[in-house]
Amino acid sequence: MTFMDLPDLASRTLGGATVVCNDESFCAAANLIKPGRPAFTPQHFDERGQIYDGWETRRRREPGSDWVIVRLGAPGVPHGVVIDTAYFTGNFPEHASIEAAWVDGPLETAVWREILPRSPLKGDTANAFAIADPHRFTHVRLTIHPDGGVARLRVHGEAVLDPTFASVLPLDLAALGNGGCAIDCSDEFYSAPNNLLLPGQARVTGEGWETRRRRDSGNDWVRLRLATLGVPRVAELDTMPFKFNASGAAMLTGVTAEGDEVELLPRTELRPDEVHRFLLPGTLPAVDHVRMDVYPDGGMGRLRLYGTPSASGLDRLAERWLATSSRA
Repeated sequence: MTFMDLPDLASRTLGGATVVCNDESFCAAANLIKPGRPAFTPQHFDERGQIYDGWETRRRREPGSDWVIVRLGAPGVPHGVVIDTAYFTGNFPEHASIEAAWVDGPLETAVWREILPRSPLKGDTANAFAIADPHRFTHVRLTIHPDGGVARLRVHGEAVLDPTFASVLPLDLAALGNGGCAIDCSDEFYSAPNNLLLPGQARVTGEGWETRRRRDSGNDWVRLRLATLGVPRVAELDTMPFKFNASGAAMLTGVTAEGDEVELLPRTELRPDEVHRFLLPGTLPAVDHVRMDVYPDGGMGRLRLYGTPSASGLDRLAERWLATSSRA
């Protein structure tokens, strides 16, 4: 598993937003965090020039650099970034750097720390960089040197849940925004398994998890690491908007901290294009990993596992919260 397999904390789908930038003369900074691959239509112009699916600033005629601040959809620890210059060939920035901050007040009070030093970029390339900083942040600032266009900014990492809220609110133990993550799967031919754990509902099949058609006697599966050790009470298996390619059945198996497997939901038939909710047994132990088997293949929009963290699960969250603080 590499950092590219981790969720994109900056994605608009997860709740990310471009807060402010110094210039977006040609193309809007909001394009940076759109889900999906950038698109391009040659010889497609408006009054500003060629239209790009990205962020593009004017040509600088004075010293300096351009920048944009992105609020992450979920506070977390970045493990890597992708500065994608797709389709920007003669107008990409030569270098870029990234700073990050934990902001819980006015943005003007943010204390920024460099997580990616000034680094060279290639045009029409998904420029990937690993991040070694172990702290959690709420915002990142991308600076391009000196100007130009960037199609997408991806901030791959792990969300970190505030234990204060985990102790009092109903919790989706699997949600990406709470720190859940898909760590392995049998197949992701059409779309990635982390889509299962995104907020909201999948609008099209590409926003869920879909496998290729199986031609053998096996079945597909995905393994999840939950936000923390907890007891799931309700499972929500959402096959919307899969109408003719939804999984026909599913089973959920939990794994305790000791490595013991426990059945959460027996193999159960599913209907296409429908939200299924299941009450789970009230005697379940706390689990921190879950495997979902689907039969035999197909697609699913979302998976929710509502429950409560155990006492040791809350302790884990508190320890991680303190360990990842970027405060001096």
